Amino acid sequence: MKNFLGVVLATTLFFVLFTGGAFSADNPIIIGLQAPITGDYAIEGLMAKQCVETAAELINKNGGINGQPIQIVIADDASNPKDSALAAQKLISQKVVAAIASYGSSVTEPAADLYDRSKMVSVGYGCTAVRLTMSKQRPFFFRTCGRDDSQGQFFAKFAVEVMGWKRIALMHDNQTYGKGVAEETRKSLEPYIKEGKAEIVYYDAITPKEKDYSAVITKLRETNPDVWYYTAYYPEAGLLVRQGREAGITIPFVGSNAVPNDDFVKIAGLEYAKETLMTQEPMPQDINTPISQVFLDAYKAKYGDIPSSPWPIYAADGLFALVRAIKNAGSTDTQAIADAMHSMTIAEGVTGKIFFTDRGDRKDIPYAMYVYNDKGKLELYKPAAK
Repeated sequence: MKNFLGVVLATTLFFVLFTGGAFSADNPIIIGLQAPITGDYAIEGLMAKQCVETAAELINKNGGINGQPIQIVIADDASNPKDSALAAQKLISQKVVAAIASYGSSVTEPAADLYDRSKMVSVGYGCTAVRLTMSKQRPFFFRTCGRDDSQGQFFAKFAVEVMGWKRIALMHDNQTYGKGVAEETRKSLEPYIKEGKAEIVYYDAITPKEKDYSAVITKLRETNPDVWYYTAYYPEAGLLVRQGREAGITIPFVGSNAVPNDDFVKIAGLEYAKETLMTQEPMPQDINTPISQVFLDAYKAKYGDIPSSPWPIYAADGLFALVRAIKNAGSTDTQAIADAMHSMTIAEGVTGKIFFTDRGDRKDIPYAMYVYNDKGKLELYKPAAK
């Protein structure tokens, strides 16, 4: 009965927040989704597509926006900056009302510039580099995910205060996201270093897309760290874990929030993926908000399981935020939507309430430490009592 009432309440909340008026399919509101449908991070793009389409179906089943349905059009940015610019140009030329774009900070950046110059609202969902909102003003750019500085602060505090790790290895891939998280982590460790509570014994970058990281692993092992924090993407993380364990490195491996998804487990192998730790925003299975169960049930009914990473959920939240803004603005005018996004007060997404700073950053993103269990699934990490 309790679960049934929760579903009823959540369904009612969908109706209150995202609907109004009689439904007509004659005049759809077209929203673009730019995502890596192909390329290195295609699993993330596929899940983003599925999440955004699931959200659109739920909204449309309840009448759309004032009787107008949402229609999603897809542009593939193939996980690289050059194709990202082409994907953005495609959506701009199609005159979509707004765009949800994209996964990866270095991929999102050129698209965000193009959308902003065209005065089109874009909402990043998997782009955490601080510089996207702090290096220059992008008045039409927003993001539903958190920023690298928050993740770096979380790791530093957890590593030193909770786990007592003193000798810390930081490894990244020299790309915008990976280097950004590593730099922010290093900054957050500085107070502990001054107090003699921590020491960075290794700080270096790998070359992405290589197959043999034995030289890197040998160099890492020689520094004798207490923990190995890798702050980049899952394909290399999987290889590093497997090759590191086979080389005898047994220290805890911690991945940043671009590592967790099912492909990481496949690449590393379950034997080596289990017991790895991840700094992460709440995973889909741990989200408990008024509409999360309705959304996740609908997604699972269609695709067999819930998403294996949080980023596609943030893509869905990009749509929920845009829908709320359009409804608040009473218009699909770009400036009106941007103004409504900045002044948002009652938007609800799968991950909770959505509010933005004056720079377009999402407010109040929490972090937690996760661990892969012996079935290759993430669960909240509970440190052993000291």
